[in-house]
Amino acid sequence: MDDRFNTASGWVLFSGIVALGASIASGMYFHADSQEEFEDGEWGYFVEGAEEEGGEDAGPDLGTLLASADATAGEQVFAKCTACHTIEQGGANGIGPNLYGTMGKAIAGHAGFAYSSALADKGGQWTWENMDAWLESPRGFANGTKMSFAGLSKPEDRANVMEYLATFGGAPAKPAPAAPEAEEGAEGDAPGAGPGPVEGAEAGAAESAAGMGADQPVPTDNAATDNEGATKVD
Repeated sequence: MDDRFNTASGWVLFSGIVALGASIASGMYFHADSQEEFEDGEWGYFVEGAEEEGGEDAGPDLGTLLASADATAGEQVFAKCTACHTIEQGGANGIGPNLYGTMGKAIAGHAGFAYSSALADKGGQWTWENMDAWLESPRGFANGTKMSFAGLSKPEDRANVMEYLATFGGAPAKPAPAAPEAEEGAEGDAPGAGPGPVEGAEAGAAESAAGMGADQPVPTDNAATDNEGATKVD
């Protein structure tokens, strides 16, 4: 019994010595305990990304969106607003104010509704631009507003809703769409442009005729002359 215990203990001790030696050897080889810094003092690897060119596409301007806005589509989007608002003339205030005649009127100007100070102190009117910004992000337009609606992220939805609002009590004049950019490289605009293929061919034919003399006929494309000077038509 004692011999077996001593043998087992010896093997355990031997295994521990081997493991410790292996750990020391690997640490020395891989510099595990070294605090050496990388070259130039930079840790890790820096991955260079491609630079963004041109930024994000801003999309159509507000005037262009409103020019093609659809009140029927706006009514469908406005359905999510009916939980808090009425829009018919004389409609009661709910969680939010009645919205009849809102477009073009003073911001926070509907009588009988208690607006938040954030919106009441905003000032100005509900222009197309202000309403677009409000519908996109109420809290971004008036930080501290009581309105909990997150906003409409799609510009087309906002344009359609504003078109729908405009059918209830009117609205100010819409902003004009941005003028399209002039096309570059239009024909005839490039400086130093030479004559086109047809003009060049006509000029070459005229020069050939002048060089042959006025009393000599100019051969046509559909004619061939034989050795005796007779003309044969293809």
